Amino acid sequence: MAVDYAVIVVYLAGMLAMGWWGMRRAKSKSEFLVAGRRLGPWMYSGTMAAIVLGGASTIGGVGLGYQYGLSGAWMVFTIGLGLLALSIFFSARIARLKVYTVSEMLDLRYGGRAGLISGVVMWAYTLMLAVTSTIAYATIFDVLFDMNRTVAIILGGAIVVAYSTLGGMWSITLTDMVQFVVKTIGVLLLLLPIAVIKAGGFSEMKAKLPTEYFDPLGIGGETIFTYVLIYTFGMLIGQDIWQRVFTARTDRTARWGGTVAGTYCLVYALAGAVIGTAAKVMYPKLPSADSAFATIVKDELPVGVRGLVLAAALAAVMSTSSGALIACATVANNDIWSKLRGVVSRGRGDEHDEVKGNRVFILIMGVGVIVIAIALNNVVEALTVAYNLLVGGLLVPILGGLLWRRGTAAGALAAVSVGGVAVIGLMATYGILANEPVYYGLLASLAVYVIVSLATKPTDAAVLVAWRERLAGKGADSDETAPESVTV
Repeated sequence: MAVDYAVIVVYLAGMLAMGWWGMRRAKSKSEFLVAGRRLGPWMYSGTMAAIVLGGASTIGGVGLGYQYGLSGAWMVFTIGLGLLALSIFFSARIARLKVYTVSEMLDLRYGGRAGLISGVVMWAYTLMLAVTSTIAYATIFDVLFDMNRTVAIILGGAIVVAYSTLGGMWSITLTDMVQFVVKTIGVLLLLLPIAVIKAGGFSEMKAKLPTEYFDPLGIGGETIFTYVLIYTFGMLIGQDIWQRVFTARTDRTARWGGTVAGTYCLVYALAGAVIGTAAKVMYPKLPSADSAFATIVKDELPVGVRGLVLAAALAAVMSTSSGALIACATVANNDIWSKLRGVVSRGRGDEHDEVKGNRVFILIMGVGVIVIAIALNNVVEALTVAYNLLVGGLLVPILGGLLWRRGTAAGALAAVSVGGVAVIGLMATYGILANEPVYYGLLASLAVYVIVSLATKPTDAAVLVAWRERLAGKGADSDETAPESVTV
């Protein structure tokens, strides 16, 4: 394993080096939080694909393939569909707003009264997303070094916190681009063909497995519908995803670069399911489906290649973890702390202090994430809570603000409050992993949003005029200095 260890150590050292390099570029709030809004199409595509394809998409995607066959691709497939929908229908308008958070968008649309409570819900979502990604380090480092769970979480989390704190979005963008390349080589170009060959090819796989393993809908219609509701819609409104949209140099970059990333996700989804199906042929009685990825990597890959593929899994976890961490810190600082202090930070104050303040929040949130990850065991439950809160509380007011002129601030606040409380209450009643909480919570949020909006005074005409100007790319007071574009 010495060669494999060397590959992993070099990879981790490279992540820290890029964090140091990113620190030298992140001189303003815009550069620190959204990479100066100047990523070109290829870098934007790579980093967007990196953040949405995390440990759940890689290790979990293979596990679903092991359990359900090709239909196990649906979870990651719906993530890709969500990214495609966001990129084609909404990303251009989102990029033109020139904001930093989803809550800022809500404030612009509804007149400055919806941001704080939506910020709290978004913060809870990004926090739990960062926690679930951090927990995944334990699985990977256990395979690599037979490491204690707590030590693994601290080691992996500390590296992500370090490079994220140093350079903000610049460091995360650079590391995500490397992680995208590593994942592509490790999973698509190496593990996928090797797994299929070791399983005897598709004909042998079909001969040894039940026919339902090759049924595209074998996982079940209700499960697919729930994936669409949670992951496809979750991609439309998550701060971690929107913050990447804000990095695009132009709205065209956001649209087409995101479309490329979404298409890549669809391919990645199918690859994970095929790898899991091949693992089922080779190891029909594994104790856990989620161990399929680690088992096939450890037992079937040659020296060096094994290290690269494990680095790919580590890359998948790190990209999601760092993206969720900076999103969590951005929301905590700009949407919650600044409002509680009564200070509007955007475009005011010393730029160095802006960067310093956001850096401190990343460090604080990062330490908190590591502590919670150590105390928490059930990754699936934590991730379900995060997405249920996000979709149940924020989907309606966000999409309503983008699509329905008659929506009001009172309707948005009611939708966030009722949807969020309903989801939490229904999870307590039906269970965290039940489908009903997000179904009924979303319906309650929609009903309240429409009823309250129609029952209250329409949004002030001046607010809507300013909103339309921002959607058209006009009137945004910007703190950017418009340096040269990054076009790669």
